[in-house]
Formats: sequence, structure tokens, C-alpha cells
Amino acid sequence: MTSSLAFAGVTSVHVIERSDVLGDTSFGSAGPYERIVAKAHYAVDPKNAANRIISDIDLAPRNADGLVEFSADIYVLKPRDPKLGNGTAFFEVSNRGNKGMVGMFNMGGGGADPRGEKDFGDRFLLERGYTLVWIGWQFDVPDQPEKLRVYPPVASENGQSITGLVRAEMITDKPETVMALGDRNHIAYPVVEAVQMTVRDRCDAKRTPLSNSAWKLVRGNTHVEITAGFQPGKIYELVYKAKDPVLVGLGPAAVRDFISYLKYGAPKASINVLGDSRNFIKRSIAFGTSQSGRFLRTFLYYGFNRDEQDRKVFDGVWAHVAGGGRGSFNHRFAQPSRDGHPHFNCMYPTDIFPFTDRDENDPVTGLTGGILERAIADKVAPKVFYTNSSYEYWGRSAALIHSSLDGKADAPLGEDSRAYMFAGTQHGPGSFPPSKGTAANTANGNDYRWMMRALLVSMNDWIANGKQPPPTQVPQVSKDQLVAFNAVNWPKIPSTKLPHRPQRAYRTDHGAEFRTKGVVTKEPPEMLGDPFATLVAQVDTDGNETSGIRAPIVQVPLATFTGWNLRTPKIGSPDEIYSMVGSTVLLPRTKAERAQTKDPRPSIEERYSGKQDYVSKFTAAAKDLAAKGYLLESDVPRLAELGAQYWEAAMKR
Repeated sequence: MTSSLAFAGVTSVHVIERSDVLGDTSFGSAGPYERIVAKAHYAVDPKNAANRIISDIDLAPRNADGLVEFSADIYVLKPRDPKLGNGTAFFEVSNRGNKGMVGMFNMGGGGADPRGEKDFGDRFLLERGYTLVWIGWQFDVPDQPEKLRVYPPVASENGQSITGLVRAEMITDKPETVMALGDRNHIAYPVVEAVQMTVRDRCDAKRTPLSNSAWKLVRGNTHVEITAGFQPGKIYELVYKAKDPVLVGLGPAAVRDFISYLKYGAPKASINVLGDSRNFIKRSIAFGTSQSGRFLRTFLYYGFNRDEQDRKVFDGVWAHVAGGGRGSFNHRFAQPSRDGHPHFNCMYPTDIFPFTDRDENDPVTGLTGGILERAIADKVAPKVFYTNSSYEYWGRSAALIHSSLDGKADAPLGEDSRAYMFAGTQHGPGSFPPSKGTAANTANGNDYRWMMRALLVSMNDWIANGKQPPPTQVPQVSKDQLVAFNAVNWPKIPSTKLPHRPQRAYRTDHGAEFRTKGVVTKEPPEMLGDPFATLVAQVDTDGNETSGIRAPIVQVPLATFTGWNLRTPKIGSPDEIYSMVGSTVLLPRTKAERAQTKDPRPSIEERYSGKQDYVSKFTAAAKDLAAKGYLLESDVPRLAELGAQYWEAAMKR
């Protein structure tokens, strides 16, 4: 089935599959749902002001009408009868081609292609009537079935190939002889000419060149082989020249134009394959996790929330665990998968100025800017949520979104922005009892998804009904809650130590044309002055954070929960932070056990008279959070049941 139109950049939508979700299952008042798998085709006007922000748009091939054509994968879950939906298109920016929000909000498995009962969990999103939308925006996702991608053209100059610099960083936790140039198995730009191969111990260490005889290119010049082997924990880096850059910035345009297609409808209702969307899509919310949250911060910064007809695309934007970053989503030879962590993907154009919503000035570089300034000027600024785990403060420079560049003061959010830190959490939601992986400590077991559900309801109510969401909850400099990492009052818990090298956001120079034309001419980038301040949340005498949204498992503790963990000698660089994983350090069970281990934290038996006492206090904490809007009242009984399970697990170890 193909429908032809020329509207908001979408020229046609080819439906590949239209099927029922879990058969004839009815999802509350929303009724049965259907699945639509499709490919959208686009043609954008390179002269339109909304498209001038796309890097290399003037170097893209054009059709007979002077438009730039491309396509993208589409995946939609919607009420079969759209009138029964809640009027909100809930769009998730696919993280490296995947789908995650079903698992995030439904407390289920989710998956790349959710079809089974377990995939849909407790059906939270469907029973509340959301139309769930995914759009391929990333061109280089791994070549695997069911991953969503965009299909952009290649830029050229007068028919000649364009060449430019690319930097590939490689790090392994186990002995390897061959490694891919693409980040985490993503499709790499093949090497045309190698410039330099180096190795170093950590992000800020001096690079040591490797002799040309020590390594070679293999597998179509997309992998590097070192016969002697890559050493675990070392950072290897190849700077090289590549050719034929795709227009990476058409990814955000694909998102922009398809959401406008849904939200504002087509000139003739019959040609919109999802039905007359004007009758059932009243508002749109964008949600992105990690890479995808950084995508949304970048989307707003460049001005993609204005469509070709000067209309607002997203009414709400929710950047989750994005920290202070943006990313490589709109420049020449960009690698969208590259992020930035304490010991992984160092100094890519991710944690770069500006960080705050409104204009800030960097006295070192003289730059001025703000994430929302373009959207405000275009009169298309959305409601914004920033949610971060504790890890983002240690590993993703999250404090910079609400503190000054020197770390000496708090910085205001935008008028319609709210920020929330989930105290004592890691990058992804934890589970209790937590597991022990290759990091030094057991992983963080705090599951923040319960709070995410409440915040989604709040954002939707904010947009639809004007009801204010719960107040911002982040650590503040003015309240001594947000401090330098070496000022954290970490208790002397046996067999633990506080990290002394968190991730840093550096002032970097990627070349004179990077900020104006999206062209990188310096790899690795040049360092400019000192890094920006790194601030983290202060802790109490148990080592649990004192600010942010403190879940019942933190307020009524059986353990200390941190956003950080450390690497081990087995995987190399044991003094560095383990990427994206936090820690659970259980409290001693008894006073005698506490004395034996010399643990400064009161034991479980000293805090609670027994299981019933613990569950009672846990439930009271949950009810208090629900009253304040940080949990759903309907979720409190389920959390109380989990509290009882937490007790059993902590006592059994």
C-alpha cells in the first residue's frame, strides 16, 4: 500500500505490515491496538529556513524539483479505533535502532519488535491510550533485523567525493586481536588513508603512537588488527581520512517531518495511512534515553522543533539520562553512536558548550549559547523534562545543566523545564537483588521506572490540561547538596573506595568550521584551558545521596546505592569508573556483623524491629512520594510488595 502526498516533507508512506497487537486484546478504554510497520519517504526543500540548519544540505543531490530525497523506517502501535486514544503521540527516539520505552514504562521486556505478552508487561502505555511511534533516524546502526534506520544521500562537491577526518576509539575488556572502527559494532566509515594509530592509559593521558608494523587494516578497511593483541583497559585510537559523508542531519529532519505529518494531518484525510490524525493526535511528546536523550537536546539546540511551515513539532521533550551532553547528530562524518564516559568515547563533540537551557557565557572561549534559545526565538519551545540517574553526575556531566560552568553557583532552568535526579541510581534501571558482573562492586539494584511512570502522567497533564508537574528535584550548590567529587563525605565502608577520576567535560576545538558548517578539521580535538567543573551529589552517613527524588529503597535503606562503580584489574584500568553501572553495598544484617567488619553504618537489625516494621516504613515513604506526584498512587501497593521481597533478599544475601 502506497499513499502519495507532499506535506511537511513526507511524500509517501509505504506500509509493510498492518497487524493486531496481541490479537483482539482490549487495552482498557483504548480498546484493541494495531501495529503499523512502514517506510516513510521524504523530500525537503534545501532553501527552506527549517532545513538550512542541516549540515551539508547544499551538497546533497536534488531531484527534478530541487528537493533532497531520503527515507526512514517507521513503527507505530496505535488504538485500532483512534478516537479511543488519549490524543498523545508518544515518540521514542530509537537508541541505536532499538525500542525501549515499552519496557521502560510497562515494566516489561519490550524488545526490538514487541509482540508477545511478556513484551508488553503490565500494558501501562496502551491502557492509557498513547499512540506509540518510532522513526529511524540513525544511518549507521548495526546491520541487524528489526533495527530502525534512516537512508540519507551522500554529500558531494560538483560530483566529486568529499574526504575528511574521522577518529575511531577502541577499548576492550578482554584480549582481542581485531576490533571494529565503528562504535559498538556500528557501521564504520572505511579508511581511505590512515593518519595515526595511538594508545593511552586514560582519557586525559598522553597518546603513544604505534609503529605502522604493529597494526594493519582488515575487513574492507573497517577493522584494525594488532597481532600482539589489544590490551584490556587501554584506549586505542585511529585517526584517518574517509570519503563520501552521508547527510547525518537528515535524521532529525525525518523525526521532525513525520511527527508533523501525524500531528497536523495531510491536506486530504484519505491519504494519511494512519487515519485522519487531526482527529486523534492532539499533542506530541518526544522521549529519549541516553544517546536518544542527547539527540533531543541536540534537536532543540539546532532548531529542529520548528517544521517547514513554522509550526511546533513536539509539545513536550523528555531527555532521560542524557547528562549534560548533545552528540554527533548533525555534522560531516559524524558517528551518532559515540557518546562520552570517564573511560570510554573520550572527547567526541558530545559534552560541549552550551549546557543550560538559557544563554550562558564561557569566559575562556568567549562563546555564548543555550539549548532552548533557538526554540524560544522561533516560538516553538516545548515543555521539557530532564531526568538523570546518579551515574550521569559522575559519568555524564549532568550537573552542568543546572549549575555554572565554574561550579560555584546554581544555574536556572528554562521557564517550562523541570529537572529530576533519581537518587542512588545507575544509568539503566536496576533490579533487586542485583547481580555481580565484571565491575568491582555489585551493580545498583534501584529501579527508577516507577517514578518515570508518574512523571509521564505529569508531563501529559501539563501539556493537555496546564496542570503543573512536580517541582524540580536536583542537588543544589546553594544547599551544599552539589559538591566537587573530592568533597563527597563518603563513609569508610569496608572494601569500597570513592572514584577519584569522574568524567570531565572539556573545552575542545574541533576546527574553525565545526560550529559554523559542521566540518571537523582537528582530530583529536585541541584542548582549550581547563575542563568545566564536575559536581556530584553529596551523601549522608550511609553513603546514600541526600537530594533528588529519593525512592523508598533509598529513604528506608537496606543498602547504600551509588551511581558509580569501578573497573577491576581483570578488565584493565582498575582506578577508572565502570561505564554506566552503579553499586549496591548491603548493610550489615546484625550489630555483631557490623562490629566484625568495622562497618560504620547501623545494621538492619538496629534500624528495624523486623520485616513488618521495614515494610511499614517503606510503604509510608512510597505514599509520601505519591502525594507529591513522584509516584502513582496506584503503584504504591505493588511497591509495598516489592519492599517485602527486598527485605527477604537482603537478609538471605
